[in-house]
Amino acid sequence: MILLERFRKALTEDGGLTDQKVDEAFGLSSESREPLDRVLLTRGFLNEKQMLRVFSRALAVPLLDKLADATVPESFVSKVPVQFARSHNLVAVGEENGVYRVATCNPFDFHPLDDLALLLGKSVALAMAPKSEITSLINKAYQKKMDVVDEMLEDLEEGEMAGIAKELEEGHDLLDMANKAPIIKLVNMMMFQALKMRASDIHIQPYEEKLQVRYRIDGILYDMMTPPKKIQEAIISRIKIMGKMDIAERRLPQDGRATIKVGDNEVDVRISSVPTSHGERIVMRLLDKSARLLDLKEIGLDPMQLPLVDRLIRCSHGVMLVTGPTGSGKSTTLYSALKSINSQAKNVITIEDPVEYHLDGISQIEVSTKKGLTFATGLRSIVRQDPNIIMVGEIRDGETADIAIQSSLTGHLVFSTLHTNDAPGAITRLLDLGVEPYLVASSLVGVVAQRLVRLICTGCKEPEIVTPEALRSIGLVPEQLPAMTLYKGRGCDRCLGTGYHDRTGIYEVLPITDPIREQIIGKVGSTFIKQDAVKHGLRTLRMDGALKVLQGRTTIEEVVRVTQMDVV
Repeated sequence: MILLERFRKALTEDGGLTDQKVDEAFGLSSESREPLDRVLLTRGFLNEKQMLRVFSRALAVPLLDKLADATVPESFVSKVPVQFARSHNLVAVGEENGVYRVATCNPFDFHPLDDLALLLGKSVALAMAPKSEITSLINKAYQKKMDVVDEMLEDLEEGEMAGIAKELEEGHDLLDMANKAPIIKLVNMMMFQALKMRASDIHIQPYEEKLQVRYRIDGILYDMMTPPKKIQEAIISRIKIMGKMDIAERRLPQDGRATIKVGDNEVDVRISSVPTSHGERIVMRLLDKSARLLDLKEIGLDPMQLPLVDRLIRCSHGVMLVTGPTGSGKSTTLYSALKSINSQAKNVITIEDPVEYHLDGISQIEVSTKKGLTFATGLRSIVRQDPNIIMVGEIRDGETADIAIQSSLTGHLVFSTLHTNDAPGAITRLLDLGVEPYLVASSLVGVVAQRLVRLICTGCKEPEIVTPEALRSIGLVPEQLPAMTLYKGRGCDRCLGTGYHDRTGIYEVLPITDPIREQIIGKVGSTFIKQDAVKHGLRTLRMDGALKVLQGRTTIEEVVRVTQMDVV
């Protein structure tokens, strides 16, 4: 009776209902045997916000308007199936002294709460929260859970899935298996999930007793889901069909490509398969065609480097190189440079492998080794197309290097990439490819070496006291940081608990000056060239990384991970 009176009081004071309306609501609940909360909402007595306020007061439980900053305990995610949490709108927002604080929007749904306590093996205490907030928090909490595939398969008809597994065991046509609806949905879900999490690559790696799906996010691989081993062949065949690859050929590596649509966006998928002892291993590179091209000032160049790079890319002729390992953002830098200098007055032609972004007003050619179109043969033809600026995706051999340099000597500006560890290393690499030192000295205008470092997540950024030894590891001294305080990410749902979200570039910009030209002709080693350049103001990759650490944008560990110790 006391609870009933509290409800009546809350409905009139917080809900703004008259005594007559309160009686009507209780009467309808009794007649229809529907819970009071459902009657109040479905019959229009209260909106959700009012209803939650009423129940919070009457039941003396907290009201949580927003759950964006809430953290779901890992034990809840591991013990409670996602479909249970979703169907009953229940999620834990904390755990203290062995009691889970659980947010709900259906406080009279008693049976699921009892079931939840059994699943968790502990007591639960209620809190009220809007349904949309609960749903959003559930999605975030379960986003990285390994059994997201199991949930996907449970959503499908069990008979259908069991039938596919049985037919696979009986040796039916794999092509037919790969076209079964659950497999198509599963592969689509993998790609959709990867794009949602900003992944650049999806790895599907078979082991002896499981199939592991991994996503590369901000340059780091994360284990994501483990589909049942019995549907391994069906998943791989489906992906190979998408990429127009030969599903009967399992002993040789293959390459394929596909285009998928996500809403209005088109995503290019490059597929590579290689045979392993436990089945074929697949890697899919995701290239979002609709992604916005970054400007030069957005890629991480600081106010000292930006004018220098801008001057290099506006030379009338010469070779400008961007160097770094695979996945260090070289193509993005070149595209930003092309975007910056492209105009109607200039004829810009690129030859790439593959074309990653489409630029307006620029002719882009894709390398096709099968058709005999290599960087070298394509470059020869481009020179006869009266270009002002040529971009060569990569200098891989002496022939391509020779043609690129000859093109620059005949009045063209040539952009390209090389795989070297630092900027002076590009000079040595060209000489190793057989280019004469005097040609390198007269054609090369500048080299930009780069790496990508992860940025500290702004959602969980917090101060951190550092040691002098940690500072010295990236070339800093305690005097440069009197407070000895830097920043790190604590780890939150936004950054998947890593403390990092998104990336930026660190750069080593080496303009080719007259003293460096003399050193090239004299075949001086790249280490000496670098040491001399540092004396004259060159900022190395590690120095640039250290600067971004002092700015609070990244961490010492991240700079140490991607750069080498400076030998100066």
